[in-house]
Amino acid sequence: MNAITPSHITYHHDLIQGSDEWLTARLGILTASEMGKLFTKGLSPASGETPLTHLYTKAAERITRHIEPQIMTYKMERGHEDEISALDVYRKNCAPVKSCGFITNNKWGFTLGYSPDGLVGDDGLAECKSRDPHFQIRTIFDGVINGDTAPAEYMLQLQTGLLVSERKWIDFLSYSEGLPMTAMRVFPDCTLQTAILEVAQTFEAKLQKMVVQYNAATASSARLFATDRPVVLEI
Repeated sequence: MNAITPSHITYHHDLIQGSDEWLTARLGILTASEMGKLFTKGLSPASGETPLTHLYTKAAERITRHIEPQIMTYKMERGHEDEISALDVYRKNCAPVKSCGFITNNKWGFTLGYSPDGLVGDDGLAECKSRDPHFQIRTIFDGVINGDTAPAEYMLQLQTGLLVSERKWIDFLSYSEGLPMTAMRVFPDCTLQTAILEVAQTFEAKLQKMVVQYNAATASSARLFATDRPVVLEI
């Protein structure tokens, strides 16, 4: 029997990651892959230009309802291909995986989002990373030989994904063509998730205030003049 999804969680199964529809669904929403912009490498709340820039980026998305198009790089293309390969290996050796473009959770009075690489049953998630060979070797040493967990640089994304989905675990798949793929199971970390939620709440409060201030400025007699956004035709 399938688990009943809480009403505050929405699965956008039909969205294709990277599509215009997927980008629109993420407009102005703080997502798991962006959480690292708000923390230091030591997993403490960050200050300075990086989180401030991201705050203005999200404000611009909410105000304009527009996201600047991204150019697909070689590394992004390879990452997409490696993700497909990693999930194939996972299906053959571990469990079936279902696709889902985006998950949102609004139980806190605002929305957080997560784009999973796969859903595993009713309880699990899969998150794939394409790794250069030397990073993969290090991951095998740190995570398998020395018995550690998934790399720290991905922990914020993983824990936010668990927080948004409210699932019980996430398998971190580290893939590098020609080397063994690792599947490291990560469980919710209440301490880190509490820190993530506190930072997200502060970010959301600042974001809402910024949008209100912007709207007040544009409605005033300030010297602000409307401009048009050109329509870009796809060839």
